Amino acid sequence: MVVFVPVGEPPHRDIEHDPGAEVRVQLCDYAVAADARFALSRIEVDREGSSYMADTLRLIGERSPADELVLILGADQAAALPEWHEPEVVLDLATVAVASREGMEREAVLRRLEPLAGHERTVFFNMPRLDISSSMVRERAAAGRPIRYLVPDKVANYIGAKSLYGSSTPVAAE
Repeated sequence: MVVFVPVGEPPHRDIEHDPGAEVRVQLCDYAVAADARFALSRIEVDREGSSYMADTLRLIGERSPADELVLILGADQAAALPEWHEPEVVLDLATVAVASREGMEREAVLRRLEPLAGHERTVFFNMPRLDISSSMVRERAAAGRPIRYLVPDKVANYIGAKSLYGSSTPVAAE
């Protein structure tokens, strides 16, 4: 099962027009609720303070010690892992599974991770690259451009109805 964990309080970046943690939870719920292979966790939203992945993985491991944890990251985030809070703890607690991203080659990710203990547990998806990012979806919504087929229809409709990310028009269809 793939568990989606919306960030509670991001310690590393501000999101322009951030609708807040509860709206991120709602959007994730709309995205995954119809598929039994997916689940939603409020673990970061319900915890006070900055949302650090090392802390989240520790807590998940304590709650479900028999589960194998796999953290799915885009190559850009995987390459940034050395700058994260306790990156070696992240690599110790979970296998990092990396999806390719434009402008970030596998070799570059491996070079960035190599100094970290546990880097050898990193795996890469063998799949076509999908160039869809949350920042691209937010930018399109803000410009009033459609985001249909980039996110589930229920998510696109909610973003348009609530004018999220600076959107002033419906963004589900052109």
